[in-house]
Amino acid sequence: MGRGHDPPCADHSERPSVLIRLLRAHLRPYKKPIALLVLLQFLQTCATLYLPTLNADIIDNGVVKGDTGYILSFGALMIGISLAQVVCNIGAVHHGARTAAAVGRDIRGAVFDRVQSFSAREVGHFGAPSLITRTTNDVQQVQMLTLMTFTLLVSAPIMCVGGIVLALGLDVPLSGVLLAVVPVLGISVSLIVRRLRPLFRTMQVRLDTVNRVLREQITGNRVIRAFVRDSYEEERFRTANTDLTEVSLGTGRMLALMFPIVMTVVNVSSIAVVWFGAHRIDSGDMEIGALTAFLAYLMQIVMSVMMATFMFMMVPRAEVCAERIQEVLDTSSSVVPPKAPVLELRRHGHLEIRGAGFRYPGAEEPVLRAVDLVARPGETTAVIGSTGSGKSTLLGLVPRLFDATDGEVLVDGVDVRTVEPQLLARTVGLVPQKPYLFAGTVATNLRYGHPDATDEELWHALEVAQAREFVEALENGLDAPIAQGGTNVSGGQRQRLAIARTLVQRPEIYLFDDSFSALDYATDAALRSALARETAEATVVIVAQRVSTIRDADRIVVLDEGRVVGTGRHHELMAGNETYREIVLSQLTEAEAA
Repeated sequence: MGRGHDPPCADHSERPSVLIRLLRAHLRPYKKPIALLVLLQFLQTCATLYLPTLNADIIDNGVVKGDTGYILSFGALMIGISLAQVVCNIGAVHHGARTAAAVGRDIRGAVFDRVQSFSAREVGHFGAPSLITRTTNDVQQVQMLTLMTFTLLVSAPIMCVGGIVLALGLDVPLSGVLLAVVPVLGISVSLIVRRLRPLFRTMQVRLDTVNRVLREQITGNRVIRAFVRDSYEEERFRTANTDLTEVSLGTGRMLALMFPIVMTVVNVSSIAVVWFGAHRIDSGDMEIGALTAFLAYLMQIVMSVMMATFMFMMVPRAEVCAERIQEVLDTSSSVVPPKAPVLELRRHGHLEIRGAGFRYPGAEEPVLRAVDLVARPGETTAVIGSTGSGKSTLLGLVPRLFDATDGEVLVDGVDVRTVEPQLLARTVGLVPQKPYLFAGTVATNLRYGHPDATDEELWHALEVAQAREFVEALENGLDAPIAQGGTNVSGGQRQRLAIARTLVQRPEIYLFDDSFSALDYATDAALRSALARETAEATVVIVAQRVSTIRDADRIVVLDEGRVVGTGRHHELMAGNETYREIVLSQLTEAEAA
């Protein structure tokens, strides 16, 4: 399992640009809903700001003077404005929620599409747990920030500026309190947010670690039980979980400081306003209603700052998540689709590998070096070698799981890098070393490469793959459920179903990457015999560890440390290739090998 890739911390000044760039790119299609949302937020904020002024008029001109008609008429107006405010607020929240959800959907789709284009090299670079976290949790954080922006941040500056202007209109000297309140709040919040950024980055990294450990333990559950390593794995998870808890607690402590500081400033400023306002009323420089309205505006100003504060609490984590998402989106696959693809092949299935080499980025030594191989229709070509000699990597070059860094791979005389991907997928069928089945049924898995295959074709493929008997024994047969990864069937059954899936596809070139290792010798022999008849006119390349599986091949290629050290038939290699001879005699006696 590849470990998640976590880039070094970038400069803080760069992060907002990454977040803004990500949101700008994905908000562009929703200009009209956003414009309507802003209009609704503006109207509901204006209504909110107007209500304290009306309330002051009712107190000064209605309550104080005892004018009931004035109270009723302006009271009705306040009710009407309040209803309009509620309607605008509901509309704004509705459009904001829909737009934020759509943006989250689009970003998830973009990340998923980019990951699907990755070769095995890029997937290993990031690691599956990190890619899952970036596609789910990280996108969720950006989506939540978008929602809070639409519902809180749009109205916060309007309310803050409007409240200050209206408070100044009520009483300029008393507004001096605002000159102290707003800067204190701003400085306090900015200091806390600055401390939160590195904590949120560490939190996402440790969340990756928890996902990786959990994924390994779920996937390797049988190995853990077989070696009785339950206590060790529990300690591993406890350590990862504790690390995440510690940084989460640190983040929580910083967040816990936010609201007490804000509320302390609010309460102190309210006391100051009442104190100074009472003196101004006593001197006749201010009306009671104006003081009431001023207190309301003070609360609105502070509430807008609190809403912005709530946003600032989310921004650091969203910035980190946006950076991680953008890193995936900015990573190009090493397997690039051709600009002018070849759309038709001669369909003979001729495979040739010329001087192929492959090196992982940053690796000191290449995995493959100057490999030459020819596989023709109607023949079986076998590749054998010690563990780590590059056999699976060599096979992966043909369907472009990754591209050769040197040399070329030709199908029917055409470089695979220029063949249209769908055409290459129909031409080359790969049965991987670790067969993977998807959640669904036997039928949906078999039809993965050929959706229109009939039931008769499925049963025929199962019969060739020596899987018909056990599938017929399953309840519902072809419609029997298959769990994710095929965990509800044995290793040998998974291999046979994977072979049947490729047979249903009926490609011109069959690649079997150690696909018979989980089969007993009798099933292996029966399967190879049936495959020989089924693939008589196709090109077959087999990677195997068992000599008995490949000894009858038309051509055997011997790999050692990424190089071809011998090519020929079994008896030729036994006579003249020491590497092949050592492999054979490690499994068979001299008499059996002969």
